[in-house]
Amino acid sequence: MPANAEWIEEAGGLLRSGALVAFPTETVYGLGADATNGEAVARVFAAKGRPSFNPLIVHVLGLEQAVIIGSFSATARRLTEAFWPGPLTLVVPRIETTDVSELVSAGLPTVALRSPDHPVARQLLKAAQRPIAAPSANRSGHVSATRAEHVAADLGDRAAVILDAGQTPRGLESTVVSLAGAAPVLLRPGAISADAIEKVLGEKIARASESGEHLTSPGQLRSHYAPNSRIRLNATAWEPHEAVLAFGAVEEHPSKATINISPSGDLIEAAANLFAALRKLDGSGAATIAVTPIPAHGLGEAINDRLARAAAPRD
Repeated sequence: MPANAEWIEEAGGLLRSGALVAFPTETVYGLGADATNGEAVARVFAAKGRPSFNPLIVHVLGLEQAVIIGSFSATARRLTEAFWPGPLTLVVPRIETTDVSELVSAGLPTVALRSPDHPVARQLLKAAQRPIAAPSANRSGHVSATRAEHVAADLGDRAAVILDAGQTPRGLESTVVSLAGAAPVLLRPGAISADAIEKVLGEKIARASESGEHLTSPGQLRSHYAPNSRIRLNATAWEPHEAVLAFGAVEEHPSKATINISPSGDLIEAAANLFAALRKLDGSGAATIAVTPIPAHGLGEAINDRLARAAAPRD
């Protein structure tokens, strides 16, 4: 449905009634439920086929709503001042008295919170009058949805309504930072670069692989964001039967299908186009998608993280 005022108000009522609503954020489309309704949150896991040990992100309008759900240190508040509303998720200690369902935390003493800056997401939060638990609106482990038609293809009628606002502007999930321990830890690279976060913190930020933290946030499963086709990384040559996900100046060779997510080598453009391109190439019928090398700096870190998870062996 069009993401106009009438349908956003309708969607807010549906959320309050316990139904699921798919909606756009600046990153990807989310599958939302009333975060205070445990049964509604359970429907999100069922709709996605999502492992129950994988936490959900809770979306809020801002810090005023967030501080009654989680405990925000001075460092956490500094990051919200710099990046909220926006594509930064903070994992903080959960407040015992919060009304938010324990299911969103998957049994952990922490909660993942973010304040989206997409106008439709913000209007929906106001219409719902409560925090919204929302992972990406796709089958668990599949390619994230950056358009309403991606949501419909993956989830069918599992959402009571899909608010359609066209393609999401960022096209890459939020960056996730844990502030539950003594020092900040980057759990998931995303739409805000680690460099930008480190400038605000005034120090280098540890990665989850260095800190030993496991499954404390969404997007940390080894195999994730995966199409049906096998992914072959850092390809410099390919067979005609393979599809190709290209970046930058790449020589043309015969292939099943080729999409260049940024011919000019712009990582921002590449991030925005990544998931839609993977879905389209997956639909080409190619058994393998060959991915040309993508630089690992800036947003390239997040892009390579998603591609590595998409390429990981599947259990």
